[in-house]
Amino acid sequence: MNLLLSVAVALIAGLMMTRLLKKLKLGLPDVTAFLVAGVLVGPYVLGRIGVSGLGFASMDEISEVSFLSTVALGFIAFDIGNEFRLGQLKKTGKTATVIGIVQAVCATLFVDIALVGLHFVLGEDKLPLPVAVTLGAIASATAPAATLMVVRQYKAKGPLTDLLLPIVALDDAVGLVLFAVSFGVAQALDGGSINAVSVIVNPLVEIICSLILGSIMGWLLTQLEKLFFSNKNRLSLTIAFVVMTIALAGSEIELGGSGIKISFSSLLVCMMLGTVFCNLSEYSVDIMKRSERWTAPLYTVFFVLSGAQLELSVFKSGWIILIGAVYIIIRCLGKYFGSLFSSAVMKCDNNVKKYLGITLFPQAGVALGMVVSAQALGAEHGSTIRNIILFSVLIYELVGPMLTKKSLENAGEIEKPVSEAENRARFEKKVKADEAK
Repeated sequence: MNLLLSVAVALIAGLMMTRLLKKLKLGLPDVTAFLVAGVLVGPYVLGRIGVSGLGFASMDEISEVSFLSTVALGFIAFDIGNEFRLGQLKKTGKTATVIGIVQAVCATLFVDIALVGLHFVLGEDKLPLPVAVTLGAIASATAPAATLMVVRQYKAKGPLTDLLLPIVALDDAVGLVLFAVSFGVAQALDGGSINAVSVIVNPLVEIICSLILGSIMGWLLTQLEKLFFSNKNRLSLTIAFVVMTIALAGSEIELGGSGIKISFSSLLVCMMLGTVFCNLSEYSVDIMKRSERWTAPLYTVFFVLSGAQLELSVFKSGWIILIGAVYIIIRCLGKYFGSLFSSAVMKCDNNVKKYLGITLFPQAGVALGMVVSAQALGAEHGSTIRNIILFSVLIYELVGPMLTKKSLENAGEIEKPVSEAENRARFEKKVKADEAK
């Protein structure tokens, strides 16, 4: 009951923080407000009071409701699948694929070069070489959740937005491959040997199996929805399928003693579920609109919990801050120049060239998932990687959404904000229209 109360407090705190920041006229996106609220209800602020149910007293309490974050990420990926409709892919598919691969590879190479150089300056005790190489691989990942929320909140439309969401989605697949290869090299540097199965076979198997599972679930969902005549029931079935798909994506099977693992990326599986559903179902447009309304509070809880999980204790170590600062700056340069170069090659719009890289700065969930895998390097190396990524995620999550919003504004893809009075008038008009129906 106390955990339920804490989740309710987290949701209310996130919503109230958006009102406070709006009153202050700082122009910050709601995502940032949710993250700040999360820090306040987390273990470092309200949690310290020790009142049960009033915020989260420890990271263990947050982990007990972490399934909400897992479900939210699944729905986020499902929503992104909507961006892969065949009509849209014919226009942007090739361009998004080229830019998605190039910017991810550039981010990894930039960070690898910078941190390997820093390794020779700081020494093996502060920044071991395997740690530097692993951090380079994690640099490729981009956070789809923050980007999607900013695009939704401001109803962004235009060439930049059309490319942004597919590229963010592709990051998961590209990041998996880059991480597997780099992590294999890091393990070899740490005294082991490069294993072709773990470096090449397993990531490819994970990507292929994820796409197959997502496709099967998407096809099944499309067929079963034909049995219903109400979009309310179809929405309920859709929600059940997304949750079921998230659960299935958590399974893992090892084939004998070969070392080959059949595993899934929940983001890729749910993205493929959404893609197949949106391309096969005639009801998908209405269902996706209804889904947006249903998932709004879930996304709010997700970002507040993300803020509560931010480790403020990483500020205690000076050298972690130094390495983290280098990681943040160099990764941003890699994303920016990788996007700039590839978008120029693909002859994109000038606004896309100038601002796309900036919108790819946010980093969170996928990177933290890679950190879990990086624990295989050992407790000491794993702890160093975890602290550096936690520091960078703290900065990226608080600053990234603002930069994404500003870039979309400068690109002319966010409409001029309407006043509170206009918003209220539109809402009342919509309510009357719904009642009339």
